[in-house]
Amino acid sequence: MDTKSKNSRKAGIIVVVILLSICSLIMMSQYDGMKYEMDSANSEATEDAEAPVPYTSVLSSISMDLAEGNYLLYNEYADETDPAEVLDEYGQRNFELAKKYFDYEVFDSESRQLLKNVDEGTAESLLANSEDAADYAFRARYTFSENGEISSVQIDGTALSPEEEYSLESDYVTSAQEVEYSGEISSIAEPKGITVIYGMSQEYLNVFTEAYAEDNWEDDPVPYYSVRETIHYSDTLDPLCWVVIAAALLLPVRRKLDISEMKMFDVPFEVPILVWLFIYATYLNALPARIVDQTVENSLLPGMGHGMEIIAAIINFAMWFFVFGLVFWSVTSLRAMIRMKGAYWRDRTLTMKLIRHYRGQGTESDEEMVRKAGGLIKRIKAFFAKQYDALQHVDFREKTNRTILKIVIINYIILAVVCFFWVFGTLALIIYSVLLFLFLRKYVKDLQEKYKLLLKSTNQLAEGHLDAPIEGDIGLFNPIQDELKKIQKGFKKAVDEEVKNERMKTELVTNVSHDLRTPLTAIITYTDLLKNEKDEEKRKEYIDVLERKSLRLKVLIEDLFEISKAASRSVVMHYMKVDIVDLIKQVGLENDGKIREANLDFRWKLPEHKLIMWLDSQKTYRILENLIVNITKYAMPHTRVYIEMTEQENDVHISMKNISAAELNFDTEEITDRFVRGDSSRNTEGSGLGLAIAKSFIELQHGTLKISTEADLFKADIMLPKLEIPPEEEQRRQAEQETETAGEQEKADAQGSVQV
Repeated sequence: MDTKSKNSRKAGIIVVVILLSICSLIMMSQYDGMKYEMDSANSEATEDAEAPVPYTSVLSSISMDLAEGNYLLYNEYADETDPAEVLDEYGQRNFELAKKYFDYEVFDSESRQLLKNVDEGTAESLLANSEDAADYAFRARYTFSENGEISSVQIDGTALSPEEEYSLESDYVTSAQEVEYSGEISSIAEPKGITVIYGMSQEYLNVFTEAYAEDNWEDDPVPYYSVRETIHYSDTLDPLCWVVIAAALLLPVRRKLDISEMKMFDVPFEVPILVWLFIYATYLNALPARIVDQTVENSLLPGMGHGMEIIAAIINFAMWFFVFGLVFWSVTSLRAMIRMKGAYWRDRTLTMKLIRHYRGQGTESDEEMVRKAGGLIKRIKAFFAKQYDALQHVDFREKTNRTILKIVIINYIILAVVCFFWVFGTLALIIYSVLLFLFLRKYVKDLQEKYKLLLKSTNQLAEGHLDAPIEGDIGLFNPIQDELKKIQKGFKKAVDEEVKNERMKTELVTNVSHDLRTPLTAIITYTDLLKNEKDEEKRKEYIDVLERKSLRLKVLIEDLFEISKAASRSVVMHYMKVDIVDLIKQVGLENDGKIREANLDFRWKLPEHKLIMWLDSQKTYRILENLIVNITKYAMPHTRVYIEMTEQENDVHISMKNISAAELNFDTEEITDRFVRGDSSRNTEGSGLGLAIAKSFIELQHGTLKISTEADLFKADIMLPKLEIPPEEEQRRQAEQETETAGEQEKADAQGSVQV
């Protein structure tokens, strides 16, 4: 039984394939007839479009321009309104383009030229009677009364018949009245008691007509007739569709040819109905017609006419086979209602399955269908939710071309589908507009909620709640939230810095008081002792102590002034050419005594060549001296100190490393602050300003000082940029050198003359 069923299905499938193939071949056999009809219709349309344009059509089109020209020309004579104001208010008028084809003049009531735009002979031709005006193929005469109103409009010309003159005159009167009463261009001047005459020769009329025809050809091109307008297309497609429908209904009558029980036809009632609605609403043959158009015009594939016709034929055959197959499938699917009768509506309709499911009476197949539908709906919802979330998290700091392109493509697909809904396109657009409104309303509402969260964070920040967390997903505003977090972090850092500065100010007062009071107290004490001391040896000893403490006090005060000026940026820099290698060697030699007393082994690694830089030599010397003296104070005796200088492309790097005698438990960020010293007990002698002064002088020269520690290793890294020497400085120094050379030469000459 099963074998017989398969054999009968095979026979039915063969018959259906043959039927659909024959229908497809019949449609393709009509292509030559379609081509002939299209060419004939397009040829007739081209001939109609290329027919000469009547003069009346051309001249009627400029009636409004000439009516406006009356006021523009009179304003040229009377100058009642500034032309610049006219251009600014009303823009460039079409009359300015049309008037180059005309002779024109403004005459007073005694026929005298007011504008004097033409010579006397042309003026006489313009004023001539209709019988004598053989110079013009077209002439228009506008007469204004003493009250400033249009009293008459006359049209004549050798190219016009009396009927055409009458018809044009009616048009010109209407246009003149419209311009007069509109109050726009007519408000620039008030012509009274004048006549404006325009004349166009036959030659210019022909040129103007050709230009008019070309413009109209561009604005209203020749209509193109496609295969859908041909008889061969519609009169062949419709009967073939009915043949396929009849076959779908009649083939199952023969048991051997019945394929209606195949699984592909076992679809719910709603599916073929939706397919039919789509076919009807979109007029499905629009797409096949487009493919046929391109096929008969040899433009379907590149290389048509050079061996691609076979592939084009295969594409057309497959297209028509699909179209007729879709018709056969939908009709066969619906035909099951004849065989199943009442059971069809119970078992083959999604609506009934859903009703039974929600009533709790669903069968196993009903529940399976609901599960599949639910899974499909969930996947669709997940897809749209993902796209919606992507829109909510667009990062405008990055390229958004991909997102914009995705939106445009989706919108294009939707509108393309809507366009297929032929008569129902308006209804589809209304539905799409409603859905788009609901989507945008939800989108904007979500943005508003996220915007409120953003405002809440900014308000907390504005009220000074720097520790309040800025959290939450705010979608599109996430980048702004990130920036707010940076601002919050920056504010906290600034507040911490301010607190630190306040603490340092307090410590500054304490340290200054301590460091100044110590030598000052010694000076006062030894001064009192000196007053009462008679022993000369002790007096000398007291004087030595006073001298040391005075010098100590002087150093403290000088350092204090230095750091104050550096902090206020009031230090005057004296830049010059400096050999930084020679300068650091000089600092080392002058502090050699302190280095020996500290029992330190300095290892120098300096460039062997000169390294000329644009620096303040005094400030740079102070920087190097402070750092080397700092090493002699705090380095562990009998250890090595490494000083290395490296030349780089844009700067010079100086590195100083030593082993500290005391434990390095200070903050490296604060060690360069004012009055901060490595020994918190302040047992060593010093102002605590050495590194601070060095850092300030380095920064004034656009460099950086970085202090780092590792266990007992203390490291100072200096980066000094290679500043460009200003050209004027080079010129000044060259002039000074030349002046100095010239002075030496004059001195030598003077000495020579004295000897003589």
